[in-house]
Amino acid sequence: MNPPPHRECHRRHPRPPALDRPMRYAHHTGLLARGPWLPLLLALGALAATVTPALAGPPRDPRPGPGPVPAFTPGGPATTSGDLTAAGAEIYEGHAFDTCDAPSAAAMRDWLDSPYRAVGVYIGGRGRACSAQPNLTPDWVADVDSMGWRLLPLYVGSQAPCVRDDDKSRVPIDATRPRQQGAAEAADAIAAAESLGLAPGSPIYLDMEDYDQRDGACADTTLAFVQAFSRHLTDRGWIPGFYSSATSGIAHLEDARVSGAADLPDVLWYARWRTAPTLVDEPVLDPGAWQPHRRIHQYEGDVTETHGGRSMRVDRNVVHAPVAVLHNDHQVNP
Repeated sequence: MNPPPHRECHRRHPRPPALDRPMRYAHHTGLLARGPWLPLLLALGALAATVTPALAGPPRDPRPGPGPVPAFTPGGPATTSGDLTAAGAEIYEGHAFDTCDAPSAAAMRDWLDSPYRAVGVYIGGRGRACSAQPNLTPDWVADVDSMGWRLLPLYVGSQAPCVRDDDKSRVPIDATRPRQQGAAEAADAIAAAESLGLAPGSPIYLDMEDYDQRDGACADTTLAFVQAFSRHLTDRGWIPGFYSSATSGIAHLEDARVSGAADLPDVLWYARWRTAPTLVDEPVLDPGAWQPHRRIHQYEGDVTETHGGRSMRVDRNVVHAPVAVLHNDHQVNP
């Protein structure tokens, strides 16, 4: 990431001020507030069609901040846009945490006393660090959904050949067949999601750890893999997302967008620590690209936070993006 490679073992933070307005507007059915934020939502009215920057103060990560930021390159094709609810997406706006292992259902119940109402979970991939995931079952998904939690499914597949993390370098994309590999891993990601009870219309966020996008051959291989992964998901009714460091993978995809590349992910999840959480002011992105409700900002990581008497080590995110849709959500009772 830019922060240190996030190793998809995500963690947590103290309660951020004022924003934290978890909400959803699925299939244009209107806002459903969750928690004690309803008066604020009513006062602000028409938030459903806009991206709202978080108001929390800057994180206090002790590690060095990101390096120089490549400037946004103006021009190019039309920005990635469009209402994803037309593709069956359910949109969440608010704060989320992620952590390497899915917490127990009891922990998730305790954390209802937190500002979060969404959680990132690692559903599969050969690069996934916490592969056992004892809590991540269809019953767990149903339980936490019934509590009001929304899920952000992450898939840690093959990594860029020029990945900077030594652990992830053991699972490189095959430079001789990146498109075939990307499609195959997308199929695996769909199978993993379906095994948990998730349905088409859900996002799957491909986790591509920090890599050297300035390496031309590596960048080409990685982009081909990402495009094939995204295309396979789209063709089957799923929403492709992409997680990476703002100054590596995200900057790379923005350059690809400006160059007119096809089959890019629909949603970006960018890691930039030691900055105020924002969904509109990411320096490497055109402000109009990947809008509306197509962005997640991981603004702090590896933090311990306690809610409901339970401590967890997590990463912090501000979200205005699709969350998982459960198969039961599509069932119509007679």
